[in-house]
Amino acid sequence: MSKGKKLVEEITSMDEDFAQWYTDVVKKAELIEYSSIRGCMIIRPYGYAIWENIQKQMDADFKATGVENVYMPMFIPESLLQKEKDHVEGFAPEVAWVTHGGNEKLQERMCVRPTSETLFCDFYSNIIHSYRDLPKLYNQWCSVVRWEKSTRPFLRSMEFLWQEGHTAHATAEEAEERTIQMLDVYADFCERVLAIPMIKGQKSEKEKFAGASSTYTIEAMMHDGKALQSGTSHNFGDGFAKAFDIQYTDKNNKLQYVHQTSWGVSTRLVGAIIMVHGDNSGLVLPPRIAPIQAMIIPINQKKEGVLDKAYELKDRLSSFKVKVDDTDKSPGWKFSEQEMRGIPIRIEIGPRDIENNQAVIVRRDTREKLLVSMDEIETKVSEVLDKMQADMLERARSHRDSHTYIAKDMDEFEDIIKNKTGFIKAMWCKDEACEMEIKERTGATSRCMPFEQEQIDDKCVCCKKPAQDMVYWGKAY
Repeated sequence: MSKGKKLVEEITSMDEDFAQWYTDVVKKAELIEYSSIRGCMIIRPYGYAIWENIQKQMDADFKATGVENVYMPMFIPESLLQKEKDHVEGFAPEVAWVTHGGNEKLQERMCVRPTSETLFCDFYSNIIHSYRDLPKLYNQWCSVVRWEKSTRPFLRSMEFLWQEGHTAHATAEEAEERTIQMLDVYADFCERVLAIPMIKGQKSEKEKFAGASSTYTIEAMMHDGKALQSGTSHNFGDGFAKAFDIQYTDKNNKLQYVHQTSWGVSTRLVGAIIMVHGDNSGLVLPPRIAPIQAMIIPINQKKEGVLDKAYELKDRLSSFKVKVDDTDKSPGWKFSEQEMRGIPIRIEIGPRDIENNQAVIVRRDTREKLLVSMDEIETKVSEVLDKMQADMLERARSHRDSHTYIAKDMDEFEDIIKNKTGFIKAMWCKDEACEMEIKERTGATSRCMPFEQEQIDDKCVCCKKPAQDMVYWGKAY
């Protein structure tokens, strides 16, 4: 067991240094490898398998709402990017530019896409002519590049994988409906599949997407109390349509501008899974997203019949994602490795278990052991995985709620920020000056104005003028 213990000791304790714990986990669970390019990561097979599961299940959710997938070019000519003033200003500091093709200097420099609004707008201006062409419900799975100053695997990297949906509609009402609909799809997916509860709400004017008329967000709380913006959905109104001249002829033969939306989530979700569910032994993966749901570990595998029984069990559990660890490592090492990788359950089977027609199921999240008859192993594995999925969501929700506080004035606000970790619910007058002052004094930013509003007080937490909205505030990744 000493080898297995050593494997676990290589992870820094969460409470000692959460940032180092995170780095240890992504490396030692073999999710990523650092590349020779600053801020760019190599996503290893196990890390990519988690993203593939997110992609596969989310893609099905999108298609159920009528969305179709397309693919846009990686490069955007500078003149195209310049068409929407607010948009280009918002992205200017993060843009990577291509200036040469081979040895020749380009007549017009091109940026490597930081996002694809301008490409979709250019496309829509060519294919939308009549009300019969609407709506257009498109999405693309791709990578984008943003020249970030400081990076962290999955959470913020110079190149990252994501999906970006871009839709065009005949009316403002349809666009707003789609914007909220996709935010709901994200929130439901995160709760149902990733076991992460989300707060849904609107971003402030200062925090909204460059060029949007309104931005909606899902916000999650990590284990260390910090917020992670986990997905956003933007209503563009007709601002981009006017900049790119995207018009259609309505039923009365009049020219109208389309109304657009954009929405996206990225590999940040993998970071969220790690930071919401992980522990000092490594990853803890929700069963519905785990690349391997059960690891069968044969005990005394050199004894006759043990490996055969393990593979027979694997065949019986073929409706789940199951593997057998038949390496020559010690059982203790295998247990630690299974825990490090966050595999939801392990199934231990040895000579005595075979004799008694049983196996031991061990849950990764609680370490609970269950002695199970082989006659009902399929049913029990299913029950344990379902229970674990539900328990993980409930645990994450309980953690979030117990680390959410109320502040009615700045003294309370600053006291909470100084002595506790988590979200602060406080009223706001909607003046950006107060938002900036709160950030300067506490380091906390407005996360969102939640759809589910509460009247905590009738005055702004900062200036004491009449309040307009209750806001979730917090420090964030």
